[in-house]
Amino acid sequence: MNKNNLIILIGITIITLVAIGSTYFSDYSFGGDKIISSNTSIEKAMSIKENNDKKNIIDKSQFKLAPEFENSGGYLNINGNSSGQQQPITMASLKGKVVLVNFWTYSCINVLRTLPHLIDWDTKYSDKGLVVVGVHSPEFKFEKDIDNVEKAMHRYGINYPIIQDNDHKTWNAYANNYWPRMYLVDDEGYIRYDKVGEGDYNQTENAIQSLLSERNIKRGIENNDQNAIYLYKNEYLDKSNNKMSGFLSQSVDFTKIKTPEMYFGYQFPGSSLGNSEGFHPGENVTYAIPSNSSIKPNTIYLEGQWKNNPESMELNGDTDGRIVLNYTSKSVNLVAGGEGNVTVYEDGNSLKSNSKGIDIGNDSKFIIDGPRLYNIVNHPSYNGSHLLVMDIKGKGFETFAFTFG
Repeated sequence: MNKNNLIILIGITIITLVAIGSTYFSDYSFGGDKIISSNTSIEKAMSIKENNDKKNIIDKSQFKLAPEFENSGGYLNINGNSSGQQQPITMASLKGKVVLVNFWTYSCINVLRTLPHLIDWDTKYSDKGLVVVGVHSPEFKFEKDIDNVEKAMHRYGINYPIIQDNDHKTWNAYANNYWPRMYLVDDEGYIRYDKVGEGDYNQTENAIQSLLSERNIKRGIENNDQNAIYLYKNEYLDKSNNKMSGFLSQSVDFTKIKTPEMYFGYQFPGSSLGNSEGFHPGENVTYAIPSNSSIKPNTIYLEGQWKNNPESMELNGDTDGRIVLNYTSKSVNLVAGGEGNVTVYEDGNSLKSNSKGIDIGNDSKFIIDGPRLYNIVNHPSYNGSHLLVMDIKGKGFETFAFTFG
């Protein structure tokens, strides 16, 4: 391939990136569900600058070099190994590859819904020059335990490298404020694409393909590899019968979710406790649920003796506990840990078969098997408000947050 054709092809590739357009994304820096409109997203800043002899080249002075990774908790999936004690992965060692840096935390539903796409891209493009690196920056203390992260890695089928970012050093180096967030770094180490929140998966895949084309053209990889890359364009995520895959891949209409993400711990600004007893940091408090006529929507009510922790409420008495919530959404998830058996009721009855979350058994119950996100309700459609009641047996049950879909 002669030089002029090479330059033209690179120009076409980058024009593809420039034409991506405005996006809508969700602000999850503090677990909120606020929809933000962006008409000046970073991908729009990509451009081609003509040099003095009027030939199209890429001016990379407008882009930032990707910061180096900062490990503060271990590595997973390096060279196919899952142990936390592994050789480090560095941005310098990945030069020459296109790198997708994904900031995530394993108990966040907004993050989990992106995983099937990340796994899909890793499968399709890893032998074309793409490396996906998951930077796990914990939201809750239990997410700092790399053994918990490893269990999540196996649960969701993640095979790409993961860096445990317990002190948020890499998070801060990238000046990040969101879960999830994806950065695409080109083969020379420049950040060329920045995606906040869920959605726009076709757009992100187009950006991956374009940067791989740019890389491979420069390396003289023609025709066969290029065709292999573009054969994947417009493919849809495989909708298998796998229960987890189906749950994470289902469509979400944020305009119909009327209940925001809610935290149980007193340190979070999104805490929404409706009991008159209120919060008492560090203390054990006996809570009583008011009559149904006093139950407000989108408000958490507790019954039983609960210890007020910074991140959670912990069932700490000799009696059972109860959680009540009037919500409006299609699905309900609970971030929980500790111990306990939980029976779930909705609108005064056990969950119907077509409304059970993937973690609910035939008896409308689920058992805590570790600190993670539990999908407890999953309606086939958005169908108004429901009164959710959870009866808990087991001292030490700990609940952190409700999230919705």
